[in-house]
Amino acid sequence: MSSNIRTPMDAAVNATTLTPNGEKPVTEVATQPSRRAFLTTGGTALVLGFVVPRLARAEGLANGIMTPEAASAAGVQLNAFVSIDTAGKVTLMSHRSEMGQGAYSVVPQILAEELEVDIATIAIVVAEGDPQKYGSQLTGGSSTVRGGITQLLKTGATARDMLVRAAATRWNVAPDTCKARLGQVTHTASGRTLGYGALVEDAAKLTPNKDVALKDRKDWTLIGKPIPRADTPLKVNGSARFGIDVRIPGMLFAVVERSPRFVGKVKSFDATKALLVPGVKHVVKTERDVFGKMREGVAVVATSTWAAIKGRRALVVEWDNTGIPEVSSASLTAALKTSLSSKPLNAKTKGDVAAALGATPAVDAIYETPYQAHACMEPINCTAHVTDTAAEIWGPVQAPDWNRGHLAGALKLPMEKVKVNMTFLGGGFGRKAFTDFPLEAALVSRAVKAPVQVVWTREDDLSVGPFRPGAIYHLRGALKDGKISAIEATMAAQNLMEQEPGDTPKKPNDNVTEGLAETYLEMVPNYQFGDVPLVSPVPVMWWRSVYSSTNSFAYESFLDEMARAAKMDPIAFRRQHFDSPRLHALVDKLESVSGWKDRKAGTGYGMSLTYCFSSWAAHVVKVSKAGTGIRIDKVWTVLDCGVAVNPDVIRQQVEGSIVMALGAAVTHEVTFAMGSAVKKNFDTYQLPRLRDIPPIEVHIMENGEPAGGVGEPGLPGLTPALTNAIYDLTGSRIRKLPFDLAKV
Repeated sequence: MSSNIRTPMDAAVNATTLTPNGEKPVTEVATQPSRRAFLTTGGTALVLGFVVPRLARAEGLANGIMTPEAASAAGVQLNAFVSIDTAGKVTLMSHRSEMGQGAYSVVPQILAEELEVDIATIAIVVAEGDPQKYGSQLTGGSSTVRGGITQLLKTGATARDMLVRAAATRWNVAPDTCKARLGQVTHTASGRTLGYGALVEDAAKLTPNKDVALKDRKDWTLIGKPIPRADTPLKVNGSARFGIDVRIPGMLFAVVERSPRFVGKVKSFDATKALLVPGVKHVVKTERDVFGKMREGVAVVATSTWAAIKGRRALVVEWDNTGIPEVSSASLTAALKTSLSSKPLNAKTKGDVAAALGATPAVDAIYETPYQAHACMEPINCTAHVTDTAAEIWGPVQAPDWNRGHLAGALKLPMEKVKVNMTFLGGGFGRKAFTDFPLEAALVSRAVKAPVQVVWTREDDLSVGPFRPGAIYHLRGALKDGKISAIEATMAAQNLMEQEPGDTPKKPNDNVTEGLAETYLEMVPNYQFGDVPLVSPVPVMWWRSVYSSTNSFAYESFLDEMARAAKMDPIAFRRQHFDSPRLHALVDKLESVSGWKDRKAGTGYGMSLTYCFSSWAAHVVKVSKAGTGIRIDKVWTVLDCGVAVNPDVIRQQVEGSIVMALGAAVTHEVTFAMGSAVKKNFDTYQLPRLRDIPPIEVHIMENGEPAGGVGEPGLPGLTPALTNAIYDLTGSRIRKLPFDLAKV
């Protein structure tokens, strides 16, 4: 199956690959359809797509499946193309990136379900960045499946319907007497059969039906099955092409010396010694755009990355740090704590909170979460080739459409002269949705008039940012008759959406309750949620599960404290605050698989219930004493994501989320001193090792709900479930992250 899946670099027209010894690049002769060939097959293939809803509305069209000819006549372009050629080969144009979340497997799995083909016959061609054609191409917010499953099913079903109608016409029978299966159409009564390849020319001449009936869920044969991931063999045997693998003729390699402080400027530099290093060709000043603020650096460009690194070591740069604040972890924490006493920008309010809280709230607590790096296994990199009239980049980007627009504006080029090619991403977590590193590579290429691959070292990556913002929460709560009668919550943190020059956050952060179940707010009569935004030169950005990653630690810890104050079981306490059969079923499953009701003395059990990206995640963590510290014995997670396309992929994503959350809770944090990040590599920013990972058991709910996210919802609840378990065992409440398990 893996040999039929196209990697991003393989999909490009005249893409270049490495020779077996990794030296001179050669030009690949494409054996699969190129993007251009895919769209210009004329009558030799059945090609279908659907109009992006936003673009369809702009043209006054109903959102539906169309052929390229119909779209051209209507003056619009199509999204998520599907092509079947005369050999019966199915090709899918994928407009989202693959960064480990399983898109290369689950998207074909959805398509094949309604198209009725063997999934092994589906090849993937990765689309270029083009917002006019594809709309949003951002891979984030766990949106690939939940945002695209309906249209993928409709596209597959419509193509199948056209093939069935073509066969029925040829046999002069009614379409409903024919059935499609495994790439063939069979006339049930006579047993006559034709393969899809023999039907595509006739099918391509038909007008797609507007409303083709989709299968009932009970009739699915692929969706819901643990089909092996198609990209795994490619990544194991080395044939997958990541951004760092890109090679094009005549390319050079570069690293950039950036200011050790976030907003330092280049005062002067001496390249004399750097240019003496064998292989170094150029040393040029460059910059990158970080939320509208140009961050300066000096690029060393050479014939290899290693030569560029050695040249950078010989480079002498003097930085102008005039007027730059001495940002440190201590100053940031102090500013956050001080801001908690300020009047918050209220995002959500209901009832009379002050009256309900009274003089002595049942719980009055402050929770702290640290800054975090994204720490992707593949460091930041991008290859760019910029001329006076055009620009093209290749790289691990999460938002090719954003990059295309940003590059066109910054380079002052027409949009149609900018091309963005996606590769596999060795992790993204939000960082690779940012447009700073592709622009930096493009500016270096333009300066040296050659294609250039800019590679960030691990030290560059961990010290420069952007980072997940640290946050401090002040929560107070009141009880009445064993239920929550009031919640007052204030979050102090940098606002992810207010970082442009001159930004002074005036609107409340709508994400201040992200991760908290809305059903709680429906059941609580009085509440006030607000935020106090911190303005800081530290660049911050989305991090896996975004605000939920910090919000949930505060809110789920707070709910546990409220349950203890009410002298109630934490699960029973939560059940009082939702009236949803779906949630009760989820919690029933959690209690059952974890043995919650059979907890034994000498162990600690903690739980959490979080909601984000349209999915529910419930965690139970079991801990016990180990010497002077705590051992995590097991983690149980029950995920309700509605449609579970591939259970194995879902379990992988939940397990990865738990590992990432565990690291952020107990092993790593970004600290600052003198305007710079302190921890610059994995010797000090220590990620969890295999020995640190407890047994993890993931259960997936089966129901008829719509598709929700998978890549992020499993992360937010792990940490509060862990700290709640530690309280259950020791009576010690952890309200500040990270903490040392060996010293609890």
